Amino acid sequence: MPTPFMRNGKYLVAKATLDPGKSLKAVITTAIDAIGGIDRVIQPGDRVTIKPNLNTSDPYPASSDPAFIQAIGELALEAGAAKIEIIEDSMFRLSTREVAQTVGIEEVAHKLDADLIFLDEHEWVKVSFPRGKYLKSGSIGKPVLNIEKLILAPCLKTHFLARYTGSMKLFVGWLKRKERLRMHLRNLEHKIPDLASFFSPDLIVMDARTCFIEGGPATGTCSYPGLILASGDMVSIDVEGVRIIQCCNGKNKLNLDVWEIPQIKRAVEIGIGAKSDEDIIVIEI
Repeated sequence: MPTPFMRNGKYLVAKATLDPGKSLKAVITTAIDAIGGIDRVIQPGDRVTIKPNLNTSDPYPASSDPAFIQAIGELALEAGAAKIEIIEDSMFRLSTREVAQTVGIEEVAHKLDADLIFLDEHEWVKVSFPRGKYLKSGSIGKPVLNIEKLILAPCLKTHFLARYTGSMKLFVGWLKRKERLRMHLRNLEHKIPDLASFFSPDLIVMDARTCFIEGGPATGTCSYPGLILASGDMVSIDVEGVRIIQCCNGKNKLNLDVWEIPQIKRAVEIGIGAKSDEDIIVIEI
């Protein structure tokens, strides 16, 4: 899908390395500026939604690092956003409100004067996924249907069922819990892009400072790539994220050509974004 973060018809992905002399916010800014800057998608007066990863209250990288979410929120406000909202739903029997308190996202929302919206406290609306084949419809949290601008903030990690969690997998958290459970029973990796195709994120900032290279999503073996990625395309950033995990030599299910990994292969089939390496420009900083 088209995004402002392109050059000569190709999707841009920036990979910024942590610098001991720079703050986390500065490194995130460097990554976003490398693909064109946050001003390309956030204008004064916008209401900006941030999608973190609060599947459980397990510490980063299982869940979002509060400092990472805070930095993204601050950058959106500095770009002129009138309001920040953070929308999430945790897994099955967990209270998302309690998870947000434990992880530290509630405190971040207070600092940003952001609206913290927990989908398990709201209605669900049945919608169709026009490009869906394995998942043709689903119930989405009602507040999600009124988003103005969307920033995805995924943690990069392996997943024992989905092989990996990147940007596309993040949307599973916005599906009604009972349907989410059924989704995992069969063809999960094909259903993830079907669901993700319903959404059009304006910006994706991936936290790959620390990632699971085995296990996941709640616990696993960590590696420390020390990277922040930014892009406007879910497929491109997931491709580069998977390659980071592959370079860490963990015992996982990612020992395939990245374009043959089911999530990515299905995303190509339905035209979410990049279809090959020829469609991607990687900017390493």
